Amino acid sequence: MSEKRIITAALTGAMSPKAVNPNVPVTPEEIAEDAYKCYKAGAAIVHLHMRDENDQACSDVELFRESQRLIQEKCDVIINMTTTGSTIASASVEEAAFDARIAPVIELEPEMCSYDAASFNWMSAQPWAFQNPPAFLEKLNRACIEHNCKPEIEIFNPGMFGVIKWYTDRDLLPGPCHFQYVLGVQGGLPATPHSVFELEEYRKEMFPDSTWSAFGISKGNLPCIFTALALGGGVRVGLEDTGFYSKGVMANNEMLVQRAARIIHEFGCEPATPDEARAMLHINPRK
Repeated sequence: MSEKRIITAALTGAMSPKAVNPNVPVTPEEIAEDAYKCYKAGAAIVHLHMRDENDQACSDVELFRESQRLIQEKCDVIINMTTTGSTIASASVEEAAFDARIAPVIELEPEMCSYDAASFNWMSAQPWAFQNPPAFLEKLNRACIEHNCKPEIEIFNPGMFGVIKWYTDRDLLPGPCHFQYVLGVQGGLPATPHSVFELEEYRKEMFPDSTWSAFGISKGNLPCIFTALALGGGVRVGLEDTGFYSKGVMANNEMLVQRAARIIHEFGCEPATPDEARAMLHINPRK
C-alpha cells in the first residue's frame, strides 16, 4: 500500500469574502456541498468557518450545527471547527469572547477543532492583535479533553512549540499532538520552503511522535505543499488560503483538492481516507 497523506480542505475562512471570489461557500448548504465535493476529490478533513448574513465571520453555534448535520448526511469526512470566531472576538480578551469561540466544541463535539497556539500581531491593512492568551488556551484545553475533540494546533512561528510543550508536559493538552503550519501571515513566518524546514526541525526535536501538515497563503501555497509532502507531512488547501488556482484563474475548493490529490499521487503516495486519517491522528472512529 502506498504511503497515505492527509488532505485538509479549508472551505471558507474568516477573511475571504464572497464578493472577491463567488465560489466561497458561506451558507450551511453551500459549505456542505463543497465539503462533499472535496471529500469525493480526496480530502479527509474539512475545516469550517461560519459567516453571518452580512458575510462576516462568526461563531454562531446554530450555523455550525446545521453545517455539521448536512455534511454528515452526505459523507463521513472529519469535521474540524474553527475556534477563531470573528476578528472582533479573536481580538478580545473578554471571557465572553473566549466562551463564544469555544462554544461549538462544547455543544457540537466535532472530531477536531483549530487551536491557535499563542497570541501575535496580525499585520494587514488594519493590523490587529490575535488574542490566544493562557486564559483562553486553558479553557480550550479543558474543552478538548472533556469533549473528546482532537486539537489541530496551528503554528505561525517556532516559539509556539514552546507554549504547547508547557501544556503537554503538565498533561493539560491531550496527545499525541497534530500540528498545522500556517505560513504567509504577516506577523508569522513567510510561506517558503525554508519556513517548513525550520518548523520541522523544531517539531522533530520537541514532539517526535506528533503528526503535522502545512500550507502557505496565496502564491506560497504550492511551494509549501511540495515541501510538506517531500518531508512526510500532510497538506491543506482551500479558499480560506488561496483564491486563485493560477494567475488570473479563480479557484474553487474542489479543484484545489483535486490538484493536491494529483500532486500526492505524483509523490508515489495516496490521499488518506477519513478513516485512515482518524487512525493516523489517533481519533476514535465515529459511532
